[in-house]
Amino acid sequence: GRIADVLKTHRFNSREDMEQTLQRYVALYNHQLPQSALGSKTPMQAMKEWYQEHPNLFHKRPYDRPGCDT
Repeated sequence: GRIADVLKTHRFNSREDMEQTLQRYVALYNHQLPQSALGSKTPMQAMKEWYQEHPNLFHKRPYDRPGCDT
């Protein structure tokens, strides 16, 4: 829903403009916006906590770099 709102409320000049806007939003969402479903933690904070408790569930250690894991 939130990304749909971003797409509805913004005009993009190009595909690159849209891509940059979405990447900034994803970084903001994952690193700065606490989620009530995660106990008022950001998704990255929750993932790092899960990693500490259950490292066997992860292929890689979570890190603070935004963007896709390639």
